[in-house]
Amino acid sequence: MDAVDRQLIDLLRANGRASYAELARQVGLSSPAVHERVGKLEAAGVITGYRAVIDPPSVGLDVTALISVIESDAVDDTGLEQALAAMPEVEDCWRVAGSEGYVLKVRVTDIPALEAAISTLNRIRGVARTRTTVVLSTKWEGRHGRG
Repeated sequence: MDAVDRQLIDLLRANGRASYAELARQVGLSSPAVHERVGKLEAAGVITGYRAVIDPPSVGLDVTALISVIESDAVDDTGLEQALAAMPEVEDCWRVAGSEGYVLKVRVTDIPALEAAISTLNRIRGVARTRTTVVLSTKWEGRHGRG
């Protein structure tokens, strides 16, 4: 990976819908050369996908919470991670160092839905308990999400 690849990655992180022609103009290469480089970055697993970034409240997801999961002594990480992945409310999941095993970003419609998600989490085999922090407001998400 060279400086041009890193520049392409930065440009695509800022605008995943940028055309090859637009990217080519910004990095000083031809469109076919940019197409080939982006294809190689995708094939190598450096670029893992593209997605639409939405405004959660505009689709009814008015409550965001960060939930720490404290594991029981007899936890099966694979089973626990599969159970977390099966919960549509869990938007992000990080394995962390410290007294918690995981930190989750959960988005739900309202406080009763958050309570239900926490109850579901606490019933998963391997979860000893959870600790929840409700997000009051979001200043920005993602390095390129500000704007």
